[in-house]
Amino acid sequence: MRLLAVTVIGPDRPGIITAVTGALAGLGGNLEDSTMTLLRGHFAMMLLAACAADPAEVESALAPVADRFGLVASVREVPEEPEAAAEGQHVVLRVHGADRPGIVSAMTRVLADEGGNITDLTTRLTGRLYVLVAEADLPAGVDLSEVQRRLSARAEELGVDAALHPADEDVL
Repeated sequence: MRLLAVTVIGPDRPGIITAVTGALAGLGGNLEDSTMTLLRGHFAMMLLAACAADPAEVESALAPVADRFGLVASVREVPEEPEAAAEGQHVVLRVHGADRPGIVSAMTRVLADEGGNITDLTTRLTGRLYVLVAEADLPAGVDLSEVQRRLSARAEELGVDAALHPADEDVL
């Protein structure tokens, strides 16, 4: 089995998920990880699937789906990577405030400077209100209160509010 990364983006329409996953299932593909969302009326999907078919075969199987829904789909093989054992702290960063360029870059820079790895990130713009929610793994021994202090200082410079909390381990 190969591990394939599949990306699909295009205008949102009912039935896209069924059609894409049906094409993969028709090739014996098994979804392992996926994320699907709407971005300003555009459907976006990224998934990893285990499949015996090669990327060209999967793209051919997705072509009728892409044509039907006006999507762009791409497939590529990715190497299996062992998941890193969680040795540090899993945290959630929440930022909100008036929209302006550079919020994501500046706030995630603080986590990166501490050796943090962003594992999930979502942003939304509603009117002028910008909201960022990021999950990250920080190395063991990092002082969360110091990271929060640095995040708060950077947030103040940007005119936004930021809060960092340990993630609830019971929630995936």
